[in-house]
Amino acid sequence: MGREKVVKALKTNALTIFTILGVFGGVVLGISLRASREEKWTPREIMYVNFVGELFLRMLKSLILPLIVASLISAIGSLDLGLSGRIGARAVTYYMTTTVCAVVLGIFLVLTIHPGTGDSESIARAGQSYNGTTVDTLMDLIRKMFPPNIVHACIAHYRTVLKPPVIPPAPPINESSLAGAIVTEDGSAIEPTSPPAFSPKSSAAPPNLHDWEISHEYAQGTNIMGLVVFSTVMGMTLGKMGHKGQPLLSFFTCVSQAMMIITGWVIWFSPVGVMFLIAAKILEMDSFGVIVGQLGMYYLTVMIGIFFHGFVVLPIIYVVFTRTLPFKFIGNMAQTLATAFSTASSSATLPVAIAALEEKNGVDPRVARFVMPIGATINMDGTALYEAVAAIFISQVRNVPLSLGSIIAVSITATAASIGAAGIPQAGLVTMVMVLDTVGLPAEDVTLILAGDWLLDRFRTMINVLGDSLGAGLVNHLSKRELEHVPVTVELEK
Repeated sequence: MGREKVVKALKTNALTIFTILGVFGGVVLGISLRASREEKWTPREIMYVNFVGELFLRMLKSLILPLIVASLISAIGSLDLGLSGRIGARAVTYYMTTTVCAVVLGIFLVLTIHPGTGDSESIARAGQSYNGTTVDTLMDLIRKMFPPNIVHACIAHYRTVLKPPVIPPAPPINESSLAGAIVTEDGSAIEPTSPPAFSPKSSAAPPNLHDWEISHEYAQGTNIMGLVVFSTVMGMTLGKMGHKGQPLLSFFTCVSQAMMIITGWVIWFSPVGVMFLIAAKILEMDSFGVIVGQLGMYYLTVMIGIFFHGFVVLPIIYVVFTRTLPFKFIGNMAQTLATAFSTASSSATLPVAIAALEEKNGVDPRVARFVMPIGATINMDGTALYEAVAAIFISQVRNVPLSLGSIIAVSITATAASIGAAGIPQAGLVTMVMVLDTVGLPAEDVTLILAGDWLLDRFRTMINVLGDSLGAGLVNHLSKRELEHVPVTVELEK
């Protein structure tokens, strides 16, 4: 009898087990290939290793757009406005609460551990900074909610661009200008010192970005926020139209079901895809020893915060409202978390997460397909915690004291910035500039924490997805009685 249970459990969780083995296999493969020779792997060689993982990631990303639009419209359209409003309010309240908890936890840890000892010159900079102001970032977030062209929103998103002022060329040196020059021993002349011309790359004084020329561009990438808002309104409208809107609602319901079936096929590639994604990333990274030596305490602080929030704070909130232990629920999401770790994208993990919630955790499809796309867009607990820790860490490295008001400003801005960090890899680095601007730190200081950020980004994504999933389970529990009185029009075909 016991053997039959073990065999049944292995069959049921075979894909999850293979995916987790793929994570460890990727680590072993990456370390082995890295140790196989002394010279660094070239970008082309890394591309070959990453090819299988890239194909898996492309397949997942191809499902995001139709899944988000169809799932939201079909889920909201199948509910009356009052119930969909209550479910949405519960989800947003949960997301805001957990994000604030993450920020407060991050601030507490970074002030207690104080990882920012030393000076900024001893830390190697990596990557490039992003020039932007807090106001611009917040306004861009609101603009994204209302795209002027819904078709264009599928492939691009609006972004404010600040251009530095044009510096006029220095006047030519003539003989009269050398009258006050200092003559050196070799006969050459040195002009008296004068204030240097402004340069946007100069770190002597932070540039006043508010004086820069304002422009805009449409950056490549789906405007998830705009699609979520549009799909929500469309679903509410079709639900209000009643039988007149039923044909279109049935179409989106069919598309949603089709996307979930395709997702079931795609996730069988996850063990191999995950393995090669991680192996390629290990080959690409710089010396791990150097990174740990320079930023070890910072990474430790972020990791403690991420795991404490994900496996202590979130489960406690879940237990308080559902009166059930979350261990089985989290265990059923293991494959989803492994996929989140390998892709570093909440959006790319969305199809896998919805499938796991519905098939393994018994979450009502109307809740899962309503709550999860919203969560993948605005609920970034790991990102919020990381941004709060990073901002205060940089201030500690630069020996810039922060008042209580500044710390409160960091907490508020980190919460708002995490909402603007769409579920794409390392989007938090862009919104990080917004948090630094709040406490008067230069944008180029983002480069202090970029080394090895790819690893933190994966753990942040895991916690983001875990928070979304627990939120869906919690909202499903609170809405169960109300959902029983509404006919099910969205079903998952197995």
